[in-house]
Order: sequence, then C-alpha cells, then structure tokens
Amino acid sequence: MALKLRELSQGECYGILEHARFGHLACCRDGQPYIAAIYFSFAGDVAYSFSMPGRKLDWMRANDKVCLHVEHLPSGGGWTSIVIEGRFQEFPDNGLWHDERVHAWSLLQRHSNWWEIGSLKPAELPVLSEPPHVFYGISIGALSGRSAGRDD
Repeated sequence: MALKLRELSQGECYGILEHARFGHLACCRDGQPYIAAIYFSFAGDVAYSFSMPGRKLDWMRANDKVCLHVEHLPSGGGWTSIVIEGRFQEFPDNGLWHDERVHAWSLLQRHSNWWEIGSLKPAELPVLSEPPHVFYGISIGALSGRSAGRDD
C-alpha cells in the first residue's frame, strides 16, 4: 500500500502541537544554521521551553527568527510533520516577565523530566550569583503541517 500525502489544516496542526512534547529547534547566526532538540509545551500561539546558557540561546538572542519542527511517527506507519516559523522571546527573571515565566514553568512542569534536555551540558558550568536557566517562548508567525498515511 502506498502512502497518501496531505496538507494539515491549521486546526489539525494546533491539535497535534497541544499534545506534542519534543521537537527540533532551528536557528541561524551569520548565515550558519544550527538545530537542537528541545522539550516544549504549547499553549495559545506559543511553544514554551527552557534552556541553560549556550549556543542555542546565544544564536536566538542574536537572531530571533527561528523554526520549530515537530514530528509524530504512528506505530501503524506513516508520519506527521509540523513546522512553526516564529520568533524567540526570552522571559528574564524580573518583574516585567514574571507572569510569562511562571506560565512557562507551569506548563512545562506537567511533564516528567521536562528540564532534562535544557539543563544537560557536556561540561561543568561556572558557579553564578543567580540561576542560569532561561525560560523562553517561540511565537508562531507561520504554521504548516503534512501527514502521510496508508491509503486503505
């Protein structure tokens, strides 16, 4: 049986994103692309996530245009792919961003091990005077999705 490819509606894309937890975040700096695996929680028009300092944050701070790819591979075969073209917004630990930061944390903490990818680093970080973790959101600018499944 051949796979049948179809475009997903915006509603289908949102439905998948609301239940998704893992994706690949792409960013670009000085013409060089970079992609990283992230855990996220989706609400409204924002994918909320968490990270420690590093290349991903440095690059998104330099160029806030990013892309998030989410895929689903059902056990019966086929695939679903969602692409968000959006903008990075950091939620600093200050009064201005307090509510958004707490909202991001409240969504993320609903999943076990939500912090793992964002907090693991191959080398020790220096001891800092304040927590180094960063909460951020990816706001949707454009959203598209495709699905391939058995044509039974």
